[in-house]
Amino acid sequence: MKNHFLFPNSFKKIGWILFVPSFIFSLYILTIDDSFTIDTLNINVLAIYNDGLFKSDNAFFKIIENNIGDELYVIGLIVGGILIGFSKLKNEDEMISKIRYESLVWATYFNYAIIILFTIFFFGIGYYSILMFNTFTLLLFFIIRFHYKIYQLNKISNDDE
Repeated sequence: MKNHFLFPNSFKKIGWILFVPSFIFSLYILTIDDSFTIDTLNINVLAIYNDGLFKSDNAFFKIIENNIGDELYVIGLIVGGILIGFSKLKNEDEMISKIRYESLVWATYFNYAIIILFTIFFFGIGYYSILMFNTFTLLLFFIIRFHYKIYQLNKISNDDE
């Protein structure tokens, strides 16, 4: 069976290397110190749009000084999650493809069910924070369920031997 859209198995290691530190760093910022920044990451960047947050100087296509720490861990989470979730396993067959497909569908349903619940019960800035975190949850739910189902499959096949 050809899997045209999967990365080679070796990319999974790169994914874990990107994902784990980014995930730990994001949890640290979320739970312990939301003002944590690394001063050496303050650089000039091109902003296609910058609302100035509490300033009235909205700007299009302007060079601004920004701490790129947030951008780095977001990119690490997304790229790492994609590489983990969509890299081939060493023994990729039809059963693994079926589990991958079912896990992706399940994660999508679960993710949007959570969005609906949060839309009903959360309001204000908290709701927008949840939507921001939701950028990663689909990948996270998929990775967790896919690897859990592979674990179950391996456990069943080992028990049969």
